[in-house]
Amino acid sequence: MNITFTIMRFTSHKIHYRDFYLDKMQEIEYLGCMKKISRQVHNTAAELGESLKTWRRVYELKASQVAERAGISLGTLSKIENGDPSVSLSAFLEVARSVGLLESLAESLDPLNHDLGRARVTESLPKRVR
Repeated sequence: MNITFTIMRFTSHKIHYRDFYLDKMQEIEYLGCMKKISRQVHNTAAELGESLKTWRRVYELKASQVAERAGISLGTLSKIENGDPSVSLSAFLEVARSVGLLESLAESLDPLNHDLGRARVTESLPKRVR
């Protein structure tokens, strides 16, 4: 079993956590609270981060510009672009907004934009009574 330990310490906030990379799961311990992140989620976070980085480069934006527009630090932007799944959803969405992808992201998740979603939503709506 291959185990890699990474210890990060943020002294200003006194947050300590360890990342354990295991075969199928990544366990992240935050102040005694255990979160399990599946390999699939970890891989998807990496893909999304890489996509955001590519869009930033397509628009010829510097990392500092995107971080400033999103209201986050360069470190947080780096975590997002490197696929760190522990970054907050709001930070991720702010970066998507700052490169002009927020509306596209919301549209892609709308159930009414997919056949199955439309079928299920119309099925569950109440019928009119005359």
